[in-house]
Amino acid sequence: MSPAVPGDPQELKLLIAREVAALRAAASRSAGVRREAPDTPGPVPEGQEPPPQACACGGSEERGHSCVDASAEHDPWACVCATLPAIPVSAALLEPVRDGDDRTVDFIVRAGNHVRSAEWLDPPDRQVGQRLLAARPGAEGAGLLAALTGVLHTGRALKAHAVDYTEWQSGRLHRTTLLYDAASCGGQVLATWRPARAHTELMSLEAQYIATMGWGHFDLLAGTTTWSDGLAAIFRTGPEGRMTLTELCDAVLIEDVPRFGRLLRALFDGEEPPGTDIRFSVHGDVRHLHVVGRPVIDTDGLPWALYLIARDLTPQVRSRQRLAATRRQTETLREEAAAEHRVAAALREALLPTHSSELAERGYIVAAAYLPAEPDAAVGGDWYKCRLLPDGRILLAVGDACGHGLGAVARMAQQRHALAGLAHTPGTDAGDLTTWLNELICADPTAETATAIIGHIDEGRRLTWACAGHPPPLLLRGRTATTLDTSHRGPLLGLLPGDGYATARVELRPGDVLLLYTDGLIERRDEDITDSIATLRRRLESCSGLGAQRILDSVMELYPRGDFADDTCLVVLEVR
Repeated sequence: MSPAVPGDPQELKLLIAREVAALRAAASRSAGVRREAPDTPGPVPEGQEPPPQACACGGSEERGHSCVDASAEHDPWACVCATLPAIPVSAALLEPVRDGDDRTVDFIVRAGNHVRSAEWLDPPDRQVGQRLLAARPGAEGAGLLAALTGVLHTGRALKAHAVDYTEWQSGRLHRTTLLYDAASCGGQVLATWRPARAHTELMSLEAQYIATMGWGHFDLLAGTTTWSDGLAAIFRTGPEGRMTLTELCDAVLIEDVPRFGRLLRALFDGEEPPGTDIRFSVHGDVRHLHVVGRPVIDTDGLPWALYLIARDLTPQVRSRQRLAATRRQTETLREEAAAEHRVAAALREALLPTHSSELAERGYIVAAAYLPAEPDAAVGGDWYKCRLLPDGRILLAVGDACGHGLGAVARMAQQRHALAGLAHTPGTDAGDLTTWLNELICADPTAETATAIIGHIDEGRRLTWACAGHPPPLLLRGRTATTLDTSHRGPLLGLLPGDGYATARVELRPGDVLLLYTDGLIERRDEDITDSIATLRRRLESCSGLGAQRILDSVMELYPRGDFADDTCLVVLEVR
């Protein structure tokens, strides 16, 4: 039975502590023991001064420093300074400069060797006595001053810390990448640096930044941790901010602790597990990392160190999440549009009338069409009404409620049904119906304006009609099409309460064709309305002798569906 996987950070920390303790116990049984020299001092008892310290040269604080002057007081840093020329890379001893608040604001180059790190940079021995920011003016912008200050304050050494150093010299901009190693001792910092010219070093640095990846080395026996610059960039830490395994446990999202636990348990067992995706909280930001681990196995089969390689997949994960959200939103909009289309189609069937045989018996043939501006729409705010009334007259009407979609459909239905109810009032004419419909729309605070032509055809084949801001009907008689006079036209419905609408009368003859339409047919993007009506009139004249349906088809052929900027409704009434 496999051991349980830790489910929270504290359990995972206990697992790490147990594994490290067991590893150290096993390693200590075969570890060599250094014999202490007989005169090696033991621990200093509490309250007792430590004995004088000796230098590598054989001098001591009591006997003096043999490599400088036996008669002079011993300077432990003099020995260090004397060894700098033997270091094969640029090296300098730096003394901190503090302000009144005891904050480190600069360093003084106390000693240096003769090795240049770049042709355009002075060797450290020429900068002795100068401040660092004077000798290296780009140190603060490159982050070098902060890194060295961190070494001084934390005591943690820099190891191959990459610095992109930039400086203006003689009117030219120079830049180089330097790798710094530094350690503090006695309140000063010993630093060495070298150009990152080695091909493998450059490739490693560039690859980490390009691939947003990095690695960490965790020495389980010594308890030391080494991070690459790429891993520090992922976790947004400075040179001193690298985290141990137990500190990483606190950064893992609680839901992903079991994944991290399974990975570590396999590594402690000496296995090479497959990579796994783990989420970490980095300064409150959730980062998605793909983590691969490899143990460093000793000859006795014990994993004395672990490598963790992490690649930051956060940008890709967030892109996929945005894409998935967009797809869900698109699917939702598609479903809503389909539902609206189904509702609109059902409303169209219920609201737009068919043409009864009763009209044909009275000698009138009607053809009608509704053309939505949007191809996917089934119905909008345009409507028509053509039916036989109980008093023997024929109600003929066409209208346009403002807007598109289901809102316009609702307004269209209200206006059309209101007209149908009002039309059954005995003794009313088209002017009365239009006036009453206007009052109903004006009284509704949620209503919007509309246009309409409302008329009656009596048994004597006389058309009495009113106009509320609507385009004029066309009358085809013989081979001539004319625009009916609209001098009696009133304002839009819903605009002026209390306004009465006048009527006009037209005598219809056998063979006449009456064309009613909404403004979507004549409002062209590149044509004046007057010119559009003239074009429509010429097309109607070309249809002389045709029946109502063929005339309707001919007019529709004149205007391709994609050319409509607004919904369009057409009604053709043929008198026989």
